[in-house]
Amino acid sequence: MTRSNSTEFPHWPERLLAWYAAHRRVLPWREDPRPYHVWISEMMLQQTQGKTVLPYFDRFIRAFPTVEAFAAADLQTVLKLWEGLGYYARVRNMHKAAQVVVSDWNGELPADYIALQTLPGVGPYTAAAITSIAFNQPHPVVDGNVLRVFARFWGVDDDIRGTKVQTSFVDRLTPVIEPVQDRSAFNQAVMELGALVCGPRRAECDACPLRPECVARRTDRVGELPFKSPSKPVPHYDIAVAVILDQGNVLIARREESKMLGGLWEFPGGKQESGEALAGTAVRETREETGLDVEIVTTLCTVKHAYSHFRITLTAFVCTVRGGTLCIPRPFAWVGLDELDRYPFPKANTRVIAALLAWDAKKETGAGWR
Repeated sequence: MTRSNSTEFPHWPERLLAWYAAHRRVLPWREDPRPYHVWISEMMLQQTQGKTVLPYFDRFIRAFPTVEAFAAADLQTVLKLWEGLGYYARVRNMHKAAQVVVSDWNGELPADYIALQTLPGVGPYTAAAITSIAFNQPHPVVDGNVLRVFARFWGVDDDIRGTKVQTSFVDRLTPVIEPVQDRSAFNQAVMELGALVCGPRRAECDACPLRPECVARRTDRVGELPFKSPSKPVPHYDIAVAVILDQGNVLIARREESKMLGGLWEFPGGKQESGEALAGTAVRETREETGLDVEIVTTLCTVKHAYSHFRITLTAFVCTVRGGTLCIPRPFAWVGLDELDRYPFPKANTRVIAALLAWDAKKETGAGWR
């Protein structure tokens, strides 16, 4: 028998689809795979785990049930709903794309793979996901889960960080997905397999529908594959910010939309310079950014936070104004402490706000920290 696998087992795409039908997780964008829902979910799921996305997706769809509602929303409202999900360029691009869909596409996401990629923030992967999941078109999706599954399945030794590998996987999967009737299920099945069975640290090979043909399993290389070149060292920065209080209000400013965390609000501050005390950093950065001279009242808190390409240790100081002239070349506001929750902040800043509110409450009860 020259092809025992084809005789003893159904063709692997059929086994994969059968496994998916039996084991797939119930997710809202799967139960209602309209193009708008698929688009929102795929953008949220970029570099973010599904369990984290679920509550955000629910709130987002309740707030903006249609692309028209999303396009008409104020960006600050949108950013506040996204607060804490990270990678804020995603949602800024989504908002611009929604406006293009309404103005140029009559409120309907285009079903064409190429046309979709003209929308801000939509690249080949997202276009493939939308066209296959929402429109059942034969475009394979290749994300981290898919790369891992098929690097093992095909026994690929090349670095999966490289674009050549990703392109080659698309080329190899295209003739596989074309004859499949339910392309939406096929793409989601591969991603689900990588999420539930073929994990990065542990592979449950006995539960895998692809195990008969898997090269890595047959050659005992599951632990070696996929090959991923070491990531570059992640730089670390010490940051100091000034929480400036004046007559019960605190000074905040909005970041420029073209910058990282664009559109979000923050406290004045910046990177510590060599040989500089953190308190001095807060005073200097405040003067440079706002024109104000401030006096340190107390150290409020220290927060550690990791971004995609760097890490920070942020120290916040409660300050008062002792001189200078306020001059900030971007939107700013003096707001009451009870109004801070109306503004979208980066995650590290939300922890500073929590510490500020706790400090203020203790101060009011006479248990102040000074």
